[in-house]
Amino acid sequence: MKAEMEVKIKYGIWGIVCGAVIAIVIGFSWGGWSTAGATQKTTEAAVLTSQTAICVAQYMKDASNSEKQKEFEAIDSYKRSEFIEKGGWDKMPGQKEASYGVARACSEVLETLIKK
Repeated sequence: MKAEMEVKIKYGIWGIVCGAVIAIVIGFSWGGWSTAGATQKTTEAAVLTSQTAICVAQYMKDASNSEKQKEFEAIDSYKRSEFIEKGGWDKMPGQKEASYGVARACSEVLETLIKK
């Protein structure tokens, strides 16, 4: 192999490697690419947010809301998620069991709504 050809191959390989690195950096920083783990966390957060909104709506729709609201306010803040679980408001329509964290997030939102 000629020395001239070796130099071309060497610079060609380095060009491919540098181009790939630049493409990856641009893709993750500006291109909107994300890893599977980051996408999974974002999805879980979105699901929890939507389920929390449904939980709050189910609580507010309850026929005895004024009685339940007085009970909710009387309970210590660390036991409020248990109150939500017992009431069944954290269960989504069609589910037998509630998703993890919905009762706690729901009670936090309800606390904020009550304070206003």
